[in-house]
Amino acid sequence: MQANEIVDIVKNALEELKGKDIVIIDVHEKTSVTDFMVIATGTSSRQVKAMADNVKDEVKQRGVQPLGIEGLENSEWALVDFGSVVVHIMLAETRSFYDLERLWQGAEQSREKHLNQD
Repeated sequence: MQANEIVDIVKNALEELKGKDIVIIDVHEKTSVTDFMVIATGTSSRQVKAMADNVKDEVKQRGVQPLGIEGLENSEWALVDFGSVVVHIMLAETRSFYDLERLWQGAEQSREKHLNQD
């Protein structure tokens, strides 16, 4: 499955559970580790975990196994790694502190606008 197809599935899975401030960053020209990073905010630890589980399940249903899943224990920051796509789901405070968007500044970013955003 192509990376952009995984990104679409991930975005839909995050939207389904009301993920906020979804950002897709194309990093394929900046690193050889992955092609895309998807970053989203959850409003509670429970929502962060639920979104990570939903992302994993939706992509897995289409035949792509995650290479790794981190952070489900404390659920301030969950990471789901599909190789060509790495998904970061964080609480707002954690996202603000680590500011991954700034770290990858210069890479092509797209922000998904949703009605459920504050």
